[in-house]
Amino acid sequence: MSQPVRPDYAGANVRGIVPAILGPRGAAPPGWMPAAVGAARQVVLLVVDGLGWEQLQERRHLAPTLAAMEGGPITTVAPSTTATALTSIATGLAPGEHGLVGYRMEVRGEVLNVLRWNTAAGDARRSIEPAATQPFWPFLGEAVPVVSKAELEGSAFTAAHLRGGRPCGWRAASSIPVVIADLLRQGERFVYAYYDGVDKIAHERGFGPYYDAELVAADRLVADVAAVLPPGAVLLVTADHGQVHVGERMVQPHPEVLRACRLQSGEGRFRWLHARPGAAVDLLAAAAEHHADTAWVRSRAEVLDDGWFGPVVSPPVAARLGDVALVAREPVAFHDPADTGPYELVCRHGSLTAAEMWVPLLAAAG
Repeated sequence: MSQPVRPDYAGANVRGIVPAILGPRGAAPPGWMPAAVGAARQVVLLVVDGLGWEQLQERRHLAPTLAAMEGGPITTVAPSTTATALTSIATGLAPGEHGLVGYRMEVRGEVLNVLRWNTAAGDARRSIEPAATQPFWPFLGEAVPVVSKAELEGSAFTAAHLRGGRPCGWRAASSIPVVIADLLRQGERFVYAYYDGVDKIAHERGFGPYYDAELVAADRLVADVAAVLPPGAVLLVTADHGQVHVGERMVQPHPEVLRACRLQSGEGRFRWLHARPGAAVDLLAAAAEHHADTAWVRSRAEVLDDGWFGPVVSPPVAARLGDVALVAREPVAFHDPADTGPYELVCRHGSLTAAEMWVPLLAAAG
């Protein structure tokens, strides 16, 4: 039976990228960081949402720029999901420290959708204040330029994980290299950039011709950014997670599981089950009996003891987790009627399989 890919929080992991770049000047970067970073006077970190290492290796012929760059795979965080991983990248902290422990998490009895920052009652900015929910400043407290979609600048999730950054919004991906070139000319030491096209296409279309076309476009974007680097600058490319093609393989939790469950949080491939009062033991037993064929079934204590969320998880953060985790091992997702969106997702992520956990860390020098 396959085993989960555990995040290497003490080593080659996305949470260590920003501290390695913005840490004390003159300090040698860790050995897992591409060597070009050590001598760089300026660094651009481009996060390509959803670009997993395995998917990239299977399509190297479509991404010649990325294939030629220096570097290799590193681990992302658990769960392997955008809200959690982007926050770890920005803050340099493991999920158990920063507290955004999933796409959907329980906060004071309500399930908060972290990306939309809403609950069943609607917008939650006032009742669940972003800066209190994730209290740590990103980028080691530096006000770095953030090159991301202009429409994301005022979102609550942005306030939670990027506050203090200097927004440099783009409305078309073709603008990204132009904005970055201008910032480098101004002498910025570090530029953070974010591109979401690969993730969106994978979710909507799955793997196939649309995904391949988007990977080609993303590779061209990387080439265009690399082309504007002045001497002494380095482009780093990484991602928040990979993808698994799930399609219509949705698993309904067994009735015995649902009888012991008061609500669900997380997401399809890392589903948290929250027990009814006094039913935690029965919930774990039912989940293991009926779903161990497709998922790693773990109690909250086991997840914490195994360090999936990092070596430190404070009690307030632990309270946001469920009692039992269904972590998909096979290409399936667990259905929750409260976890819906504008369309059915084809590719998904969140679990600890190699396809989701390994992401690139690649460098090109100017």
